[in-house]
Amino acid sequence: MNEPLWIPGEYQRADTRMWEFQQHVDVKGSYDQLHAFSVREKELFWSKLWDFCGVIGERGDQILNNHDRMQGAEWFPEAKLNFAENLLRFNDDRIALVSCLENGSRRSLSYAEIRKQVECVACWLRNAGVEPGDRIAALMPNVPETVVTMLAATSIGATFSSCSPDFGVSGILDRFGQISPKVLLTCDGYYYNGKVLDISGRVGEIVASVDSIEQVLLVSLIGKESLDLPRVTAYDIASTTDAEGFNFLQTSFDHPLYIMYSSGTTGTPKCIVHGVGGTLLQHLKEHQLHVDLRRDDVLFFFTTCGWMMWNWLVSGLASGATLVLYDGSPFYPSPAAMMDLAEQEKISVFGTSAKFLSSLEKSGEKPRESHDLSNLRSVLSTGSPLSHESFRYVYRDIKQDICLASISGGTDIISCFVLGNPCLPVYAGELQCAGLGMDVHIFNDEGEGISESKGEMVCTSTFPSMPVGFWNDASGEKYHNAYFARFENIWAHGDYGEQTQNNGYIIYGRSDAVLNPGGVRIGTAEIYRQVERIEEVVDSICVGQDWDDDVRVILFVVLRQGIQLTEDIEANIKKTIRENTSPRHVPARIVAVPDVPRTISGKIVELAVRNVIHGLPVTNTDALANPESLAFYKDAL
Repeated sequence: MNEPLWIPGEYQRADTRMWEFQQHVDVKGSYDQLHAFSVREKELFWSKLWDFCGVIGERGDQILNNHDRMQGAEWFPEAKLNFAENLLRFNDDRIALVSCLENGSRRSLSYAEIRKQVECVACWLRNAGVEPGDRIAALMPNVPETVVTMLAATSIGATFSSCSPDFGVSGILDRFGQISPKVLLTCDGYYYNGKVLDISGRVGEIVASVDSIEQVLLVSLIGKESLDLPRVTAYDIASTTDAEGFNFLQTSFDHPLYIMYSSGTTGTPKCIVHGVGGTLLQHLKEHQLHVDLRRDDVLFFFTTCGWMMWNWLVSGLASGATLVLYDGSPFYPSPAAMMDLAEQEKISVFGTSAKFLSSLEKSGEKPRESHDLSNLRSVLSTGSPLSHESFRYVYRDIKQDICLASISGGTDIISCFVLGNPCLPVYAGELQCAGLGMDVHIFNDEGEGISESKGEMVCTSTFPSMPVGFWNDASGEKYHNAYFARFENIWAHGDYGEQTQNNGYIIYGRSDAVLNPGGVRIGTAEIYRQVERIEEVVDSICVGQDWDDDVRVILFVVLRQGIQLTEDIEANIKKTIRENTSPRHVPARIVAVPDVPRTISGKIVELAVRNVIHGLPVTNTDALANPESLAFYKDAL
């Protein structure tokens, strides 16, 4: 029996925004009953949420058109609102942003200061000819200037899109080249892992290659005096532009807010367009109900501007919290760097990746013994499935009385399908619940709902944060093929998972990376969980290789420095996997490699490795943080 690692006390549950909302909609009973209401009465639920969260704007009387369709549903068709106005509702002296760079620099801005800068930048953009629907692209680290420019752009109805500066030129052009931005926000460089990285050459190539760029807004972060670029303006416009006449432009609910990108590791990235209202409502719901975010909270998520968690983090301004922005390596100058940050900034909600927590444990850190984390009440983890062992590590060595929420969704919905809940127990290996308003199920291959068995994670009815569409996809064919080709009128998310007896969820990996030896489907996370137990292994990646008219499982491992892969270590890995899973899970080959390829946002890329070992090309390697690592796999077998 999987006993809970944490159970909220009665006083804790009654003091949550989730509990307040349950009273607001007058639904008695458990969270399961509240969730059932939210998907059964979806129009009423989302309109009640609008009121509960105090959305600024005109809601209109009509809630949903084409309610029985996923692709083609139209939420709040009469609504008028502005995204930035909702994020800047607090115009006071409370600290809105704390910005910390790896080199030790620290800045802070109040809500009033941000509002003033947003007005200046917005007026500059208008003067530069930016109109509603124009794209503003940002090649930027996670710093206040990126947040301010996003708010300025969206305040006048422009559409914002960002990449982190660690992308290669081809990766950036694959993204920004598709959307034809009018203005590029960029910087001279950034700091990472003790190094100063100058990107001025890359910026020059991008500006020369994207003809649509009419203006370059330049932030100096590493101290370069100037860049040899046409039409470049220094970022001091944020304090020098006349903001007289500024006003927030009211737009429709589905007006394009963000353009996000798929990973791009198997082809040119898809450009996913998200709307103003759906993004705002979904983030308010997740922050205020599922995270219980309030004005006195300090919210942190380790992310770059190339990952949707940056967009999710920034929406915390709408709840009046203080956001901590960090840019740099999470392990520089020591493995304790992020725990130092949590103590220093009194972080109450700490967001990170499953890989970070696993690496922190492997490093031997025990923050509970070394740091004052008295303000910490919630840890959020995403990016990949969080293992049972990492769950236990958090409660054993970080803090006992916290809500550990493993969350999962993605760029496709700029939010979560399954996530945390401050009113529910936490079980090792499980995501606590499906999000309110998200009609999540697990389907078998025949499209039938199943529980306590593995299958495809799907959503069976519409929700507001579905994409408005894909860029340059007028017919909607690309959009349909991405999510609705598998099951008619049902969103197939591409995750292989299971609904548990606790009505929580376990995710075993991406469906397209599922292993299939002897016709038995195996999620890669099932194997990773066991490998993480091996002291000598610091990282791993598992793929299937076509072999003798079947598939054999190949496990690549990264070992601790100075350790070689011996027969004893290999035998221990196989024994651990066999004893805790099944003989089918045991890899046919275990191979030591120096590195595991990952995307810029830190996700392992099993499909790329699978292509390499089969002699197939890997396109768009610029989407990888370490593309050179693929060379290790070419002749590994």
